[in-house]
Amino acid sequence: MDQSLLPGYVMSKAKIRVENLSKVFSTDEVDTYALSEVTLQVLEGDYLAISGPSGCGKSTLLSILGLLDAPTSGSYFLDGIDVSRMGLSEGAEVRCEKIGFVFQQFNLIDGLTVAQNVALPLRYSRTRRSAEQVQARVTDCLEKVGMNHRAGHRPNQLSGGQQQRIAIARALVANPAVLLVDEPTGNLDSANGDAIMALLDELNQAGTTICMVTHDPRYADFARTRISLLDGKIQSSHSRAAGRPKDEAA
Repeated sequence: MDQSLLPGYVMSKAKIRVENLSKVFSTDEVDTYALSEVTLQVLEGDYLAISGPSGCGKSTLLSILGLLDAPTSGSYFLDGIDVSRMGLSEGAEVRCEKIGFVFQQFNLIDGLTVAQNVALPLRYSRTRRSAEQVQARVTDCLEKVGMNHRAGHRPNQLSGGQQQRIAIARALVANPAVLLVDEPTGNLDSANGDAIMALLDELNQAGTTICMVTHDPRYADFARTRISLLDGKIQSSHSRAAGRPKDEAA
């Protein structure tokens, strides 16, 4: 569907543009296509859900979008920059500045406080900030996820849902161009999973661009744009106007 025909649609620039992207894993006997000529665009402020069966290429696509892996062929533009042929060090710099990650595993460091965990991306950023600036940004992000009152706690003192909120705050702290989310509810019960999805929806409504991999069709329905992969190819795509699904909005 042409997104410009959707009610309330506003022209935005592309945060992500992928053209004819392929990823091939080769052995002496066979070439296996994890992705095959995938083309897609994610606009500023969009919310994309990537779904499909196990082994369809979801994780490979997210790894390439996150500059954790390189495509075999095709182009990938992030914020207008061609990042598809960058070396490891250059790609790491762009990843640190422009991409926030939220994983199924929370990947928090138990030896650090919540505030110290959230501040980590700023410590590795090329942008120099004073201690006061770091503290202000950490506080702002913890407030966004409703966890500022836990700033001095250790991750192992928190529930799974609380840890995922901290992981989201950490992903947001460097003000990335896009938030990449990989099965964010996979280690949570349904109540905590619903709460995390509601939080991601709120962040998107406030302007955060999100690309999410999920196997749960209920959670895929939160996204404005959905694509389904099968055998490394986009099998279907669907777009709708901004806002939560009707059955979730009440």
